[in-house]
Amino acid sequence: MDDLIFTENNPKMFKDFKQAMIKEFEMMDIGLMTYYLRIEIKQGEYEIFVNQEKFTKEILKNFKMKDCAKVNTPIECREKLSKNDEVEKINSTIFKTVIRSLRYLICTHLDILFGVRLVNKFMETPIIIHFKALKRIL
Repeated sequence: MDDLIFTENNPKMFKDFKQAMIKEFEMMDIGLMTYYLRIEIKQGEYEIFVNQEKFTKEILKNFKMKDCAKVNTPIECREKLSKNDEVEKINSTIFKTVIRSLRYLICTHLDILFGVRLVNKFMETPIIIHFKALKRIL
């Protein structure tokens, strides 16, 4: 089973194309898209809104950050992140899992892009300061 998404700006051409596809392939029209690849889609007459609110809440819940304090910026302005071999390392598996989730969230949250890219550089050998920066992004 494959999903196909069609969009249009010409209703007649869209209808003709859909009919040709239905004739050629076994398929059905399930209507307007509302949720796809963890992205919510709300369509109005003249606009389309996309968000990942549900996925964002899932991430916060999964990493026990649901009730965390909100901050204005995802990264501390004066924070210097670097590799330091002499500092205690943390579990890189959890760190990587959070990073992967946040990478996907970038689709609709460009405000965290810089921070995610920054902490991503330390994915192999994260230390406490990197994890704190990651928690701030959350």
